Amino acid sequence: MASTLHSFANAAELAANLADKVSGALSAAIAARGEASIAVSGGSTPKAFFQALSTRDIDWTKVTITLVDERFVPADNPRSNHLLVDGNLLQNKAKAARFVPLYQPAASVEEAAKLATAKSAEIGIPFDVVILGMGGDGHTASFFPGGNNLSVALDAQTPRGIITMDAEGAGEPRLTFTFSALQDAKLLILHIEGEGKKDVLAKAEGNGDEAEMPIRAILRRATSPVEIYWAP
Repeated sequence: MASTLHSFANAAELAANLADKVSGALSAAIAARGEASIAVSGGSTPKAFFQALSTRDIDWTKVTITLVDERFVPADNPRSNHLLVDGNLLQNKAKAARFVPLYQPAASVEEAAKLATAKSAEIGIPFDVVILGMGGDGHTASFFPGGNNLSVALDAQTPRGIITMDAEGAGEPRLTFTFSALQDAKLLILHIEGEGKKDVLAKAEGNGDEAEMPIRAILRRATSPVEIYWAP
């Protein structure tokens, strides 16, 4: 599917423009269906965007927010994406939104994935908005090069839902939505910042194996066009 690059002068300008784009998509979904859904990513990149989006005038009581992926750690762990969303997005007007975490207290990460899949089935899919990030290794969501479940995660035939991922670059075991659950969002965004990430993107857009740079699966096979938001 085609991708479109939107470039901005700096991170603050990107955050404001992306917040406008996303709030428009969520409002349109609410107008059409009476509800809206968004799956967001962790890391340091989306903080300013989260803060900008939290102030937008949407009927947040009709919005469900979830995570694209999560570490298998409790919500109060400093490395938790839940904690990041809590402190930056579930603030201001967006406090009224419903949040569906991926981490579930369970004996094992596999059990947590089953619980999270059941919970996520309550969210309207396809998602109205999915915001992906990208690591310097070309991973997106928890689709890590060398991940133990990577081929299953990237297979379009794998059912929508949450599976586990262990990988050398991942730190903790991970919970991640499958490719099939993310690739047809009505608005599919890749949010990256810095010259280094632009170089990684250029490499990903070239020839090569999806397993080497899993972001290629999204760039090549997503059924929705990928809107790339970038600032230096």
